[in-house]
Amino acid sequence: MRYDFGSDNTAGLAPEALSALIEANTGFARAYGADEITARCADVIRDKVQADAEVRFVFSGTAANSIALSMLARPFEAVMAHQAAHVCTDESGAPGFFGQGVGLIGLPGPSGKIDPTALKAVLSEPEVGHRQPPAALSLTQATEYGAIYTSEELRKLIEPVKARGFGVHLDGARLANAVAAGFDLADIPRLGVDILVLGAAKAGAPCAEALVIFDKSLTRRLDNRLKQAGQTASKGRFLAAPILGLLESGAWEGHAAHANAAARALADGVQARTRYVLAHPVDANTVFVRMPAAHHKRLTDKGWACYRFDDGSVRFVCSWATTEQAVVSLIDDMVDLV
Repeated sequence: MRYDFGSDNTAGLAPEALSALIEANTGFARAYGADEITARCADVIRDKVQADAEVRFVFSGTAANSIALSMLARPFEAVMAHQAAHVCTDESGAPGFFGQGVGLIGLPGPSGKIDPTALKAVLSEPEVGHRQPPAALSLTQATEYGAIYTSEELRKLIEPVKARGFGVHLDGARLANAVAAGFDLADIPRLGVDILVLGAAKAGAPCAEALVIFDKSLTRRLDNRLKQAGQTASKGRFLAAPILGLLESGAWEGHAAHANAAARALADGVQARTRYVLAHPVDANTVFVRMPAAHHKRLTDKGWACYRFDDGSVRFVCSWATTEQAVVSLIDDMVDLV
């Protein structure tokens, strides 16, 4: 089975991440994130977002998202998010687990983007004692369907939430792909995001993500939260080093640009050479194709790992390691299906 397009976490470590990891594996260093590599990586991230922030490194995006949301909402409150958001569909209730009961309010919108009208409708609902009221907003950039919010689109969602005194979380699992497509990282704190999860695993790092907290009032006992959740690495330098290697070399956004271009080539090939229809715009590194179940099965029987997504389309994800030949081979096999 070929996993080239199964997801962007099926690829190995990018060379820059692996080199940085090997380089970090020399000598002795302070434990639990008190080392120089971790401090340097945090400084690089602060420079990238052009803001002062607390930075911590954790093992997974699910942990980062869930712990972030637990800092924004209390157990009797809820977080608003797109109904297809990872926090709603793929974290096995982790936000509620880490938030000791924090709820989720799923909102509609095209291609994973929250509809501002739907958001305002929830914000205008009267608070009653029988259901969890909204207390925070979770956004995803790029979305689960590969769409990229413009800064203006984000502003229209964030402003009414901040006007209510609520917090804002940004899931950046594929933020590198959004940046490679032209999104400005510095807009994140400027728009009022309180907590960012800066994704690295899908950008070529091993199991590591960065939790970036702009509102430092939320960081009270943050390290205790992380320790309790099993997210405090004793050899913390090995979480930070691969991310540092990607960021300092420019590979974080450079490899994402390669993945985006591969997705565009795949989408163009599907449109030009097959009768299949794209289900969503191709803004980043994912391509969603409307495909009959029988054709999907035949494609997987040919050895291509790809799965049917929540909306019924079949998802193909490109990564830093996607080759031109792989794209051509996949399109050729799709042509043979029809």
